Amino acid sequence: MTMWTSGVTKVDNQMLLTGVQQYSQTQHEPDWLQQLRQQALQAYFNLPLPKFEKINYRDWPLFDFSVPSVLESEPVTGELAKQAATQQFYAVGDSTIQLTLPMAALRQGVILSDLRSAITHHGDLVQKYLMQKALHVGDDKLTSLNTAMMTNGFFLYVPKNVQLEAPIELLQIVDNRTTQNYFSHNLLIADSGSQVNVIQRLASVGDQANTAHVLVEVMAEANSQVNFAGIDTMSAQTTAYLNRRGYLAADAKLDWEFAEMNAGNVIADFDSELKGRGSEAMVKTIAIANQKQTQALDTRVTNYGKQTVANIVQRGIILDAATLIFNGIGHIIKGAHGAKANQENRLLMLSTKARGDANPILLIDENDVEAGHAASVGRVDEQQMYYLLSRGIPKPVAERLVIRGFLAGVITELRSQRLRQELNDVIERRLTDGQND
Repeated sequence: MTMWTSGVTKVDNQMLLTGVQQYSQTQHEPDWLQQLRQQALQAYFNLPLPKFEKINYRDWPLFDFSVPSVLESEPVTGELAKQAATQQFYAVGDSTIQLTLPMAALRQGVILSDLRSAITHHGDLVQKYLMQKALHVGDDKLTSLNTAMMTNGFFLYVPKNVQLEAPIELLQIVDNRTTQNYFSHNLLIADSGSQVNVIQRLASVGDQANTAHVLVEVMAEANSQVNFAGIDTMSAQTTAYLNRRGYLAADAKLDWEFAEMNAGNVIADFDSELKGRGSEAMVKTIAIANQKQTQALDTRVTNYGKQTVANIVQRGIILDAATLIFNGIGHIIKGAHGAKANQENRLLMLSTKARGDANPILLIDENDVEAGHAASVGRVDEQQMYYLLSRGIPKPVAERLVIRGFLAGVITELRSQRLRQELNDVIERRLTDGQND
């Protein structure tokens, strides 16, 4: 497999253009999508890399890739296989292994598909939303690269006024048993008046070094409610770029809940655009970094519409010689009268070698608004630790108790009790692995 490395060696642009075009043709993609890929690739060639404050990721292997192709992956075994059995959508690499929906949802017109099939069977919907609202060609170099190279992902459409109570659960696994591209592009469309709960789990299998580019576009149309939980547990062998974007029409509500439990290096954009009057976005993030890992998370909410509400709450734990950066950006556009933008970014360091930054940024272009922020970076309270140790509690256990207390304010606000328990289990494994290492 020929590898193209941007930033290390010069990319053969013409061969890459030809490879993307040939892939699109072999997949029998419509003309509009072939043109979109070519536009995205040209933007990738010309745009600079997006900036993540205080992180230099130019030498990361995010730009090691071959021309796009579909490679079949085998199902996984062990604990991931047990988890997969309960999912409505389960994919390994480019291969969709399981796809189910409750009969009640199917009768109401809900569509759950992999992206390749959706392009064939629901092309009008895909064309209407793909890179049209939440994201656009030319937004940045990494987004353009994903659009040009995407080979699969999930597609979920909830029709007007359909209210889904049971969550739609999605498990997507990066296949590190072999080195291959992983460019996943995902679409979630909640039509006007609808409601949906989604849980996206990102994991990896295998021990070869690999990269993952994952984009999620969420379109929340007027008066819709989308609750989206992302639980990311990719291994140390996986270097990742994550981009989850939300577009909110009038009176739409989008609640994001993120658990960044990856062990590899990660840069992430979590952005929401409050376009319609009265729309609301809430972003709650928990992240843990250990060993020599680096994670940089940019969380932005932009208030365009009047009477819009934006809230960001982020809590992070840093162990060993790891680095964790929280950049919280609240931007109120001129004309967004009565808008509200608040954020809280807090980091707890458990090592003198740990590096953490919590950067709250408010960009206010209107007067009739409410905005505020809070940020802190600190170490474990020595008195708390002394109290626990003096009662015979081993230091690793005491540290985990302090961490649980630090994260409790976010975890207890999660909607689902099952999700809260799952997240507690994931955090426990992540901390135990970190302390054992």
